[in-house]
Order: sequence, then structure tokens, then C-alpha cells
Amino acid sequence: DPLWSRGLGDVYKRQDIEDRAMFLAQTVHFDFDSTAVRPDDLQKVQIVAQHLIQNPKHSLMIEGHCDERGTEDYNISLGERRALAVADELSRLGISPDRLRTTSYGEKLPDADGSTEQSYAQNRRGEFVLLKPAN
Repeated sequence: DPLWSRGLGDVYKRQDIEDRAMFLAQTVHFDFDSTAVRPDDLQKVQIVAQHLIQNPKHSLMIEGHCDERGTEDYNISLGERRALAVADELSRLGISPDRLRTTSYGEKLPDADGSTEQSYAQNRRGEFVLLKPAN
């Protein structure tokens, strides 16, 4: 199970529908050992913010991921800080923090296999999961 740090409280309902495909193209990537949202990824965050502004009943789970380098504990912490950095950008764009939830998977769910710089870069990411009310 992931470690939750910031929750939506009553806003996040078990019956919410998770849409993992909606913002797949908006996945943000991070530099090695960094939590800074890269300038060339800010437009992706703006696209997500725009959707949330236009759909006030929707909320968002932000997942932080790391490459396999570093200890598991360190990577859980780094993934969480990455997710929070993305949440902070969304808040800056006018999204209420109570519509945002963050979690970290550390290195547990790699997007790419292998120990190359290219696969490491692919695995250092923040993913958006859209949460829509079931009714």
C-alpha cells in the first residue's frame, strides 16, 4: 500500500471512478534526485489545472515515482516530495488543495525496465489520476 501524506478527507469517496488514462500524456518527469517541476513540464500541469477548473466535481491523485537508485525509504520520501511539488504547482494555478491527494510509490512501480539513464529518467515521474464522482 502507498503511504498517504495529504488526503482529501470526505471529498475522496471509495466510489470515485479512477481515470488513469485521462492525463497519461501529462506525466511530468524529474531530474535525478530533484523535486523541482521542470519548466518544460509546467504546461502539462496547466492542462491538468484547466480540466479541474472546468470540472469542479473532479479531484486528483498525484503519484510520485523514483528510479531504483537510493534506498527504498529514501525513494518513498523523494516520491512523496515530488508529488507534493506537483500539488503545489496546481495550487498556485488556483486548484484548492482539498481536491488534491498525493502518494508515493518510490521505486516500486517502474515505467521502464533496465538500468540505463534513459529508463531511470522515465521512472522519475509524477502521474495524475483523475478522480470522478460515480454519480
